Amino acid sequence: MHATLLGVLGLVLLGALHAQDSVPVQTDFQQDKLTGRWYSIGLASNSNWFKEKKHLMKMCTTVISVTADGNLEVTSTYPKGDQCEKRNSLYIKTEQPGRFSYSSPRWGSKHDIRVVETNYEEYALVATQISKSTGSSTMVLLYSRTMELSPERLERFTQFSREQGLTDEEILILPRTGEHRQWER
Repeated sequence: MHATLLGVLGLVLLGALHAQDSVPVQTDFQQDKLTGRWYSIGLASNSNWFKEKKHLMKMCTTVISVTADGNLEVTSTYPKGDQCEKRNSLYIKTEQPGRFSYSSPRWGSKHDIRVVETNYEEYALVATQISKSTGSSTMVLLYSRTMELSPERLERFTQFSREQGLTDEEILILPRTGEHRQWER
């Protein structure tokens, strides 16, 4: 019985590792077309911080630009209380176009970021596998060029998040905030 349980757990772990490797990346990814302003429309995650902060989260803006060495500068502006905060991240390109790595010195985490699908003009679906010394988590983001997105795109985000093993309680369509003038800058 004990050996059978270990065997099943081993298969589950192997399946989880295989699922991580099978996360697709946009075919013929064109990095320059991903640049510009995006709105975070959806967020899904099985991390503890998401579960704790989910009720406070709102839509934010993200501006993506290419650095001189071909990496991505990602600047997110999000509402926090009655103010807006900015967070800058540098996504390092990998040998696979559409796949990036990021290390967070603040949280001691490593991020494997993949642009799963995008049409560049309307939406982008991004999956991130986050590894920390305390364990790993999955995050899926849905970006839109406007504050609204079609029901089909929202459903695709939900479907993809479920394919990554996330439950409905771990999937959130972010509520809109008031129009922030800071977003227009």
